[in-house]
Amino acid sequence: MLNRIFFACVFLGLFCSGSALSCRWMEHKFRQYSGNALNLLDMMANNITNSTEDEENTVAFPDHLYSQASKASAEGKLSFAVHILQEVSALFEEDQNSSSWQEVTVENFLNVVNKQADELHSCIKGHSHMKKRNTKLHLYFKRLSNEILAKMGHSADAWELIRREVKDCLMKADHLVSSLLPPN
Repeated sequence: MLNRIFFACVFLGLFCSGSALSCRWMEHKFRQYSGNALNLLDMMANNITNSTEDEENTVAFPDHLYSQASKASAEGKLSFAVHILQEVSALFEEDQNSSSWQEVTVENFLNVVNKQADELHSCIKGHSHMKKRNTKLHLYFKRLSNEILAKMGHSADAWELIRREVKDCLMKADHLVSSLLPPN
């Protein structure tokens, strides 16, 4: 009798720990935090005066990576979303002195993004997906830093371009994670 109970507990424990959908934070808080991050980005918006600079200073998101991630396992989707969030956080740690953003808004944004990354990472901790970083995704964010921020001198216009790109990235991450959640 005790053996049956023991094996039932072991089986239940393995089943729950192996399922990304057993993550309570993801199920109950992710949508709220994702909405908050997007709202904070919208609050940081400003108008760019030179729209031709927009076209010259763009770095295309690696959509093929997103397509692959959208077909991946639950852990693969979460891993890709966490990587996006971590890269966004690193990008927003760069010099923002020329941006027109309020420092408290940026701090709140970073707190929300880091909380999302940490909590989603805890949903997949122990899985091999987080050990291997996606080099192409990392290079995309590196190009944003080098080809937009650095070349444009970390100007307000450069940060506005980054804000728009990041909003797109966060929406992609939101879509990946939301595909794992039950409908509202």
